[in-house]
Amino acid sequence: MSGFAERLSTSFGLARSLVVYYGQPWRRTALRRFYASIVKPGDLVFDIGAHVGSRSRTLLDLRADVVAVEPQPAFADFIESRFLDRLKGFERVAVGRSAGEIDLLISSRHPTVTSISSRFVETVKQSKGFSQVVWDRKVTVPMVTLDHLIAKYGMPAFCKIDVEGAEAEILYGLTKPIPLVAFEYIPAMPSVASNAIDRLMGLGGYRFNRVVGEQHRFVWDRWKSADELLVELSQMQADAQSGDVYARIETR
Repeated sequence: MSGFAERLSTSFGLARSLVVYYGQPWRRTALRRFYASIVKPGDLVFDIGAHVGSRSRTLLDLRADVVAVEPQPAFADFIESRFLDRLKGFERVAVGRSAGEIDLLISSRHPTVTSISSRFVETVKQSKGFSQVVWDRKVTVPMVTLDHLIAKYGMPAFCKIDVEGAEAEILYGLTKPIPLVAFEYIPAMPSVASNAIDRLMGLGGYRFNRVVGEQHRFVWDRWKSADELLVELSQMQADAQSGDVYARIETR
């Protein structure tokens, strides 16, 4: 891809994401209401995979202290230009099991599916819903662990993880339980969610709930056990809608 074509595709992808995440104000209202039920003013929050910063923005409006993390260069530039003076911290890095460097597989025109997981890319390529998606660029980015971020900024009250198939790898870089964690689940890749759940249960006594798509409300009235969640996730069809699993430490 020529330099001009690459810049054009990147600009198109950024514009697409801005329309999706900023062009539908009713979504922001629902997200704000939802986050207000789980985040208090002054809470430290990690936004891992901040993309265009829509969730960071909502959390900032709720007066949380937000550390945003985004390795994708064009999107990191956007967050820096829009939110840097309001954030507690901003990191242009990937997060994973160990510190070092990793290849970021970029889809310029569909940047929401950019990932550090080659397995994610190879898996979703087989889905009809991804038939038009091309991962056309690869850049090497620094990688840190959640433990590193905690050492630098403190223990977050809430950590949101949206990294397209690398959720479990991120949690393997964590050695102390975070009170509330949200990570994306993708029905076509059930092992990612099951590994993430297993890792969390190895860190503490978590209970679970989930959100479908961008609905911004919990599916269940009560928080369930890991086993209950795993049974439900295992019954989903591979082409079912993705969503987020929420895990919170059980308090008695």
